[in-house]
Amino acid sequence: MSTALDLARPPRRVVSLVPSLTEAIAAARPDVLVGATQWCTHPGDLDVVRVRGTKNPDRKAIVGLRPDLVIANKEENRELDVTRLRAAGVPVWVTVIETVPQALDSLERLFTEALEAPVPDWLDAARALWTGPLPDVTATAAVPIWRDPWRVVGRSTFTGDLLRRTGIANAFAEHPGRYPHMALEEIDRPNVDVILLPDEPYVFTESDGPEAFHRGPTRLVNGRLITWYGPSLLPAHDMLRQLMATL
Repeated sequence: MSTALDLARPPRRVVSLVPSLTEAIAAARPDVLVGATQWCTHPGDLDVVRVRGTKNPDRKAIVGLRPDLVIANKEENRELDVTRLRAAGVPVWVTVIETVPQALDSLERLFTEALEAPVPDWLDAARALWTGPLPDVTATAAVPIWRDPWRVVGRSTFTGDLLRRTGIANAFAEHPGRYPHMALEEIDRPNVDVILLPDEPYVFTESDGPEAFHRGPTRLVNGRLITWYGPSLLPAHDMLRQLMATL
């Protein structure tokens, strides 16, 4: 859930430190966005002040923007930065998201409680697509997010829940770590039906990634569509449905 805040009025100046939420706000309330990280790449024409990255935001620059609200996420941003921004008198709305329903509910609260704005049509459409009974599992996937050393998507992640809602089980869903380091042979094993190679945070490409795997097929996928929550949930549904048809 999001951290509760008592705002005197709807924010008119918002800085987002979360690419997914930057895109979500820009799609519905672009007028309030004044700052975002360098990793906030959507929409492509976003014209706001850049405040460095998600893990090393320029706190002085953020305070200088005089925001009514900063948007952060427990996983993507550091507690230290949240604490120091609050100490500087800046309200910070922190989201905690590990499942698709959590993402949908958090987005609704962000719009209705923090921004005091209507729920966007795309959010209602995403809820219709992504909630309901879980389908049967028809494939098992491993999702590396880094190489040398290799790391994969593990337990309690938005990505793992998203895949499960399309009938794809995460091969490392029961691992105690959320993004554990794994030996290559533990990823490239017979009971993994497909290895999904996203283009973020590590940029896997045709010549960098697939050559490492020999037991199962690989698929290069748009990382935004399996890790971001917001308007991307709509094309994500189409992409994963098409992927399932190939397995």
